[in-house]
Amino acid sequence: MRRGGFHIIGVLSTVLLIGGITACDNNQSDDARPAEPGATDKAASHDAGDRTASGDSAAPGRTFTVGMSQCNLGEPWRVQMNADIKKEADNHAEVRMVFKDAQNDTLKQRSHVEEFVSAGVDLIVISPKEAAPLTEPVAKAMDAGIPVIVLDRRVLGDRYTCFIGADNKLIGKAAGRWIVETLGSKGKVVELKGLMTSTPGQDRHAGFREGIQGSEIEIIFEADMKWLEPNARKEMESALARFDEFDLVYAHNDPGAHGAWLAARAAGREKDIKFVGIDALPHEGVMYVSQGILDAAFEYPTGGREAVQTALRILNAESVPKEITLGSRVFTKDNADTGGAPIGDQ
Repeated sequence: MRRGGFHIIGVLSTVLLIGGITACDNNQSDDARPAEPGATDKAASHDAGDRTASGDSAAPGRTFTVGMSQCNLGEPWRVQMNADIKKEADNHAEVRMVFKDAQNDTLKQRSHVEEFVSAGVDLIVISPKEAAPLTEPVAKAMDAGIPVIVLDRRVLGDRYTCFIGADNKLIGKAAGRWIVETLGSKGKVVELKGLMTSTPGQDRHAGFREGIQGSEIEIIFEADMKWLEPNARKEMESALARFDEFDLVYAHNDPGAHGAWLAARAAGREKDIKFVGIDALPHEGVMYVSQGILDAAFEYPTGGREAVQTALRILNAESVPKEITLGSRVFTKDNADTGGAPIGDQ
């Protein structure tokens, strides 16, 4: 009897212990469970997508994983974009950024988007190298229920959540008008173009040509320097070798304009030529203007801060516009110290 009593007590103790462990496990939330370093909770990601679709707000205390695919970090402007994104994200404890650098490789950038989809991130921000090749992976991310913000460079069509960027065609047109006014409606110009398979390069070219229409401005040399300063310097060396004189270089970005200036200085001709660029980063284009290297720099804001703010609105089930157009300013030696001047037609 005594031995059987101990046996019954032992069984009851075991049952109570197991029941207590089970109860504790059932009361532990998914958020409370430790995650592997760098891991993404795919199920939670789909829940966020369902909440967004139904109009409910995201769960309090939730951490969102946002994947950022940058086409390259060889351009100072793109380094600044990532820095602006990180700075704004650091202000929001609920945002976890994952950055990927495609190193100017379209196939690598496609893979990065696919990796983000497979990982089940909550949202993707992409600044595409080229429009057409990145259109399909962005559309597939949308099909998987992952919102996508396209930043700076566009993809084809409208299979994305939001596009953020300045109006490159308007900026190119403003640059063209400024050049016409500065040169008195006539002169010889070299155009150093950005990557012409990217939408900013196409728009900065088209806008510029529209801006000089009706003038006697002659484009005597044009080349695609693919946004890179060393390429711009080489193309400028070719232009200097072919033409004994011309009046101005219009480059689609400030590194291109600076590369052209370096080539002209090496040839002893930098004082005979005016230089115009686009981007106007404070420590680059605006500084070049203040130093007298560039005659004008047209601002192209990175949109990094706006991308994070818009991402949070999307993730919290708020409506956002399909297109967010950022403003631009022109910096010359007369106004560089006072913040530049807004360009027209905005």
